[in-house]
Amino acid sequence: MSKPSILVARAVFPQIVDRLAQHFEVETNPSDEVWDKAGLIARLQGKVGAFTTGSERIDAEVLAACPQLKIVANMAVGYNNFDVAAMTAAGVLGTNAPDVLTETTADFGFALLMATARRITESEHFLRAGKWNKWAYDMFSGCEVHGSTLGILGMGRIGQGVAKRGAHGFGMNVIYHNRSRLTPELEAECQARYVSKEELLRSADHLVLVLPYTPASHHAIGAAELAQMKPTATLINIARGGIVDDAALAQALRERRIAAAGLDVFEGEPQVHPELLTVPNVVLTPHIASATVGTRLAMANLAADNLVGFLTQGKPLTPLNPQVLAR
Repeated sequence: MSKPSILVARAVFPQIVDRLAQHFEVETNPSDEVWDKAGLIARLQGKVGAFTTGSERIDAEVLAACPQLKIVANMAVGYNNFDVAAMTAAGVLGTNAPDVLTETTADFGFALLMATARRITESEHFLRAGKWNKWAYDMFSGCEVHGSTLGILGMGRIGQGVAKRGAHGFGMNVIYHNRSRLTPELEAECQARYVSKEELLRSADHLVLVLPYTPASHHAIGAAELAQMKPTATLINIARGGIVDDAALAQALRERRIAAAGLDVFEGEPQVHPELLTVPNVVLTPHIASATVGTRLAMANLAADNLVGFLTQGKPLTPLNPQVLAR
């Protein structure tokens, strides 16, 4: 009996491909080309499953053109590349890779906060350009981290990880806003206090964004929200592009209406708003918050687990639309 066919849409660890090949006929993308919609549809023909990384948009048009598709497994915790409603209507399961990247991403969020607050990128550029010829009392003076107020917008597992690092490691006063308030036990564990979004913006010395991207969270931080922040505050985005209005942020940074920003995600990435590339008071990284070998391998293994579990036993580990399973 022939094996079912799946597509691995981007280059991935060879051991993951070998593992999948034990169960499936696997088409890979060794050149790591990012296909357009037509290219993706062409390669999904005859495939019952797909391993994606977040750059492949699965929408109603793709689904209609690929009637044999049964599951798409994202190697990411975010899934804004999925039209989940369209997938559910088409009877196609979507899965993601939560939990395995929580601690690594929280580590990176705090690293980005530190780099932003202490002007590390800006000062390194200064040094590399040969401009450092004397010490000065105010040279690259940044923002305090220890004892300051850490604001977190979005308080899922990653947000809680950032909160614990701030409270326990740096003695920060942690405040947060979320769609739903944490239990008293979790608040105590994180040493975090629930506040309104307005108070969060007004009070935070360092504001970290860790909320999922949805239509409701599009431009959750725009010109009006930036205007409510302290001129000494920093903004850190390790969530998703589109949550911040990048054009408004670039203008606020240029006009020093906030002190600095650290961004790992962008609207329309891998393109970056050109104005963000010209302001000095921003730290920019190319969506690498989960980028350790161990974590990326765990993410890939979880995506593979979902494909194998669903297509061989009907038992995925992390379904996004489990109602498909009941059909």
